[in-house]
Amino acid sequence: MTERDVAGPAGDGTDPTGVRAAAEATAREVFAVIGTKWALDAVNALAPGTLRFAELRRELPGISHKVLTQTLRALERDGIVTRTVHPTVPPRVDYRLTAAGRGLRDVVNGMCDWSRRHLAEILAARTRSGPTG
Repeated sequence: MTERDVAGPAGDGTDPTGVRAAAEATAREVFAVIGTKWALDAVNALAPGTLRFAELRRELPGISHKVLTQTLRALERDGIVTRTVHPTVPPRVDYRLTAAGRGLRDVVNGMCDWSRRHLAEILAARTRSGPTG
């Protein structure tokens, strides 16, 4: 799918086939996954390379077995993480970032850099606007 496909065949912003709506819905689903409490922590933990499930769990203190499993499945479904099962007894399962996962980490790191560069402005704006609630 190209930008032209999403913008409509004439590039005029029309979307007669619903491609744009489908792309936006998929993007929202992916953002919902990466916006969960543990997803970005898992992505960061996998940045240095391949980890087994137990190693990854040790890198994320406080995460339950169930939540880590759910998080990894969602990240795998969206192509951010790959899962490799080795035919050993017991089975060995490795996880690593895909190219898309490494790209996501770069984007998130960029957002963190932005927030550090603009921290004073952000805090000043929050002070001006008062407490939220």
